Amino acid sequence: MSVKVAKSAGFCFGVNRAVEMVYRLLDEGKQVYTLGPIIHNPQLVNELSARGVQIVEGPEEVPSSGTVVVRSHGVSQSMMDRIQKCGAQCADATCPFVAKIHSIVREAGAEGQTVLIAGDRQHPEVCGIIGHCTGPCYVFANQAELKEIIKEHKELCNLPISVVSQTTFNGQEWENCLEIIEKVYTNASVFGTICNATAQRQTEAIALAKASDLMIVIGGKQSSNTAKLQEVCQPFCQTLLVETAAELRALLREQSVSLDRTTKIGITAGASTPASIIKEVLVTMTEINEGAVQNSTEVTESNFAEMLEESLKSFNTDEKVHGVVVGITPNEVYVDVGRKQAGFVPASELSADPNVKPEDVVKIGDEMDLLIMRTNDQEGTIMLSKKRFDSIKGWEAVAAAEESQEVLTGVVTEVIKGGVIAVTNGIRVFIPASQATASRGDSLDDLLKKEVQFRIIEVNRSRRRAVGSIRSVLKDLRKAEAEKFWETAEEGKEYTGVVKSLTAYGAFVDLGGIDGMIHISELSWTRIKHPSEVVNVGDTVKVYIKGLDREKGKISLGYKRSEDNPWNILEREYPVGTICDVTVVGMTTFGAFARIIPGIDGLIHISQIADHRIEKPQDVLKIGDVVKVKITEIDFDKKRVSLSIRAAAEGEEAEAAEASEE
Repeated sequence: MSVKVAKSAGFCFGVNRAVEMVYRLLDEGKQVYTLGPIIHNPQLVNELSARGVQIVEGPEEVPSSGTVVVRSHGVSQSMMDRIQKCGAQCADATCPFVAKIHSIVREAGAEGQTVLIAGDRQHPEVCGIIGHCTGPCYVFANQAELKEIIKEHKELCNLPISVVSQTTFNGQEWENCLEIIEKVYTNASVFGTICNATAQRQTEAIALAKASDLMIVIGGKQSSNTAKLQEVCQPFCQTLLVETAAELRALLREQSVSLDRTTKIGITAGASTPASIIKEVLVTMTEINEGAVQNSTEVTESNFAEMLEESLKSFNTDEKVHGVVVGITPNEVYVDVGRKQAGFVPASELSADPNVKPEDVVKIGDEMDLLIMRTNDQEGTIMLSKKRFDSIKGWEAVAAAEESQEVLTGVVTEVIKGGVIAVTNGIRVFIPASQATASRGDSLDDLLKKEVQFRIIEVNRSRRRAVGSIRSVLKDLRKAEAEKFWETAEEGKEYTGVVKSLTAYGAFVDLGGIDGMIHISELSWTRIKHPSEVVNVGDTVKVYIKGLDREKGKISLGYKRSEDNPWNILEREYPVGTICDVTVVGMTTFGAFARIIPGIDGLIHISQIADHRIEKPQDVLKIGDVVKVKITEIDFDKKRVSLSIRAAAEGEEAEAAEASEE
């Protein structure tokens, strides 16, 4: 008995992407809800259900704290609108090939075209496509239904139409329908939207069926692409559709299928079939073969164990390889791994950072260690992952760091609800907001794309989830900086610091590891009501130590400079006898106060306001007047300045008289 497994059997790109998205959300601790089963495989659906994934019919069933996953089939635009309206987070796993069809039909509708869709009108993918059509659309599953549409809607024959197909539509049926469309519709735009993987899977299945006595198709009973695999194989040999290995045993017994050493068996699987189930079927075939050999008088020459191992090679995702980068595109990195197959790393498998661009992290000639995700001998390619290799290696380092309390370095790639995600050694580490900054009020957005240091404070080995703390490292750094500060601190020493916070009585300044306070009286030579009149949080300031209390760990800082003291300026620039302009700022019964320079007011006695007797200063002056005065006296001890308008006027008259005599 010989067994051959189709190289394209198992998960397609879109299904694999959707399943991995659900697993990733679970690993992040999210409540996951899927709009219908994530894939048409009850075994995997049950496994996910055991981990808490719930299937819902509509987004209204999802709580605001949950995450609703749109499966690879996609959904209608109205459903996407409902998801947005309900307030739950959305993870869109729509297959890119399906999303392309949505775009095609939307554009067709915007241009006033009618859309023809080849597919099963009850299938979720087709329902989603219809939901993106903004104009007339018709669905046909075969040539007969297409002819009915042509008969009932003859007006479409000369109108512009667009034709698309379900990604898993039967390739031969599509070709047959296209012959009719090309003859009837003179203005048709035809889009080949059958997924390449689907077409390849069906072509390979047909070739395998032609060379086999028995075909085993593995997949869910509700899976459209699995049903089509059975359909295309049946004309060439006996074909069994099974979901599990146990079901295969039962079918072989029920249908009295005779297997001997000459039987040729082909195995393929739908796009929603996990590799684990394919392996179970192969193991079952091994056991059946061993039983056949024991009951036979002649032992087969081929070693079935070796054949099984060969069949499983396409599903070995654990093999490590070393490669050299030979090409870079926006979506993939091409790698030479020393084999005949061309190696490529999808951008999504290059780094744990979802926003990374290949050209930013690798260059031609770079060497890297990788894991084989999938080998496709028919296309001659190997899909590789650097992210997964780094994850295995990095996880060991992260788990060990929890015990050793080693400080790790990583880059913050996302700011999420409740904290940030930092990536170190390819591992995503969640850092809660309470552990992300030195102070709770600090902005998390400032950390985005920044390199940070942190410790691992919690590890969930079963879920491979790690929690880190940046604050722990910052606390140690500040402690070390504080110790260094106290070793060299002395009164009068100057520092450059950053204003950390303001209170009614002063400003606190971070000197690097330790805080000092500038009292409000030390912020300005003039009287102020609040520190914010002089400094703001985040300002860089130059200060000096006015006082130290080592026992209490308190530091008093000075900010205002002696050279800025207005009395020093007055003494230097405004000696007695100076005539200058001043501004009236206050009134009393005995005179008026006038501002000489900021911080110093002088008194103009009532007797010095005018050259004649006045009852009160308001008879001549008002607040805001600018008048010329002479400084007649300065008492620096008592901080008093006497001014005279009369003396200033007399001085001007004397100068004028002298000038006239000359």
